[in-house]
Amino acid sequence: MTAIDHALPIAVIGAGFSGTMAAIQLLAALPRSRPVLLCERADAFGRGLAYATRAPAHLLNLRAANMSAFSDRPHHFEAWLAEEGAEGVRRTPAGTFAPRGVYGRYLSELLRQALTADGLPRLRLVNDAVTDLEPSGGGFVLRTEGGQAHPVAGAVLAAGNLAGPGEPASRHRVDPWQPERFGRLHPHLPVLIVGTGLTMVDTVATLRGQGFSGHIVAVSRRGLLPNVHEPAEAWPAPNLTTGDLASLSALVGRIRREVASARAAGVDWRGVVDGLRPVTDFIWRSLPAPERDRFLRHLRPFWDVHRHRTAPPAAQAIDEEIARGSLTVLAGRIRAIADEEAHAVVTLLPRGEEQPRDLEVQCILDATGIGRVSETQDPLLRRLMARGLVRPGPFGLGLDAGPDYRALGTRGGGRLWTLGPLLRGVLWECIAVPDIRNQAAEVADLVAMDLERAEAA
Repeated sequence: MTAIDHALPIAVIGAGFSGTMAAIQLLAALPRSRPVLLCERADAFGRGLAYATRAPAHLLNLRAANMSAFSDRPHHFEAWLAEEGAEGVRRTPAGTFAPRGVYGRYLSELLRQALTADGLPRLRLVNDAVTDLEPSGGGFVLRTEGGQAHPVAGAVLAAGNLAGPGEPASRHRVDPWQPERFGRLHPHLPVLIVGTGLTMVDTVATLRGQGFSGHIVAVSRRGLLPNVHEPAEAWPAPNLTTGDLASLSALVGRIRREVASARAAGVDWRGVVDGLRPVTDFIWRSLPAPERDRFLRHLRPFWDVHRHRTAPPAAQAIDEEIARGSLTVLAGRIRAIADEEAHAVVTLLPRGEEQPRDLEVQCILDATGIGRVSETQDPLLRRLMARGLVRPGPFGLGLDAGPDYRALGTRGGGRLWTLGPLLRGVLWECIAVPDIRNQAAEVADLVAMDLERAEAA
């Protein structure tokens, strides 16, 4: 690597959880002479899409006990909750669940502390969309939508979850995370939610919180709902053999045997799934590529509803909606959408049926989840890919990266690292707080070592 000016900052692009924690850890790992540039296109720093909501019904999907921003201080968030006396915190037999907006406040407070620590303005905030990173010397010139240009020694890509491709196409389609754009919804005409996972759960809460009392229809290919958190004893990770990892069928068979053994010992299946977490990335990397592809095509939805569970109060709200008949969950495919002036006619083919049915809806909310890097319209990522500085990773899910989190491109490496959801494909467990907080600390140490070597040279 080329030597570089020790006064140039390291840029972190994205200020959700991934970027906020990367910036905080970089401040701790880098010399005091090295600034950190934290860039965010949204109005608020430290919240991102997930924690910008202010709806009290939008609860974290992980217990507060698992949500500390620091792995070496596992009770940090719980202590902060107790000190703040935050409203809307729900205590259940399965654990304590806080509103996501409260967690956003927690992250904002951590960022505020980082800004004022030691009285040194080492952390600089850039409230603008980053549109380009032009290679310059051993680093880059960072350019923003507003015309700013910042020379930087390197950059950490922490954009979080990418937006999907915008399906289904309809002028009545609205982003579920932009409720201010829902418009006036009439109770006599249904609202359609595409997707039946955790985002759907939040979207139903948003609609009811805005006063919509009409019928909601949620559709996905399999119609699976997230499982709910319940008290569960721990179960150790299995000692997987080469045979267990030879195929997806063998692996599923082994996990089912673990579940059966746990049940015989009085331990719920949730303990088995949670016990797999420390070895999930090892499993993902060990499976042959064709078997990983089979997982994505056939088993991923089933894994997701078992692995990514919902808070008991949120699950209860969905159960009550279904029992009242105010929410219908369908398994099926959308065959066509025809836009009318005041509504859309959606043609659905329910699973197991031969004849499609038409549904008139006033609004379509896309809750299908995370987009792929290979399909992204993000201008920065597209420019970086065009330059060969980054490339899509396995199956096009995220960016390709080495074991040192350095982004890999078609033209060799550079001082460009990534973490969090952008690593999906290279890693599998990379979207939850416990995973990202560890990655942020590791990335910060690796960046610091790289720059130290460059300065020594």
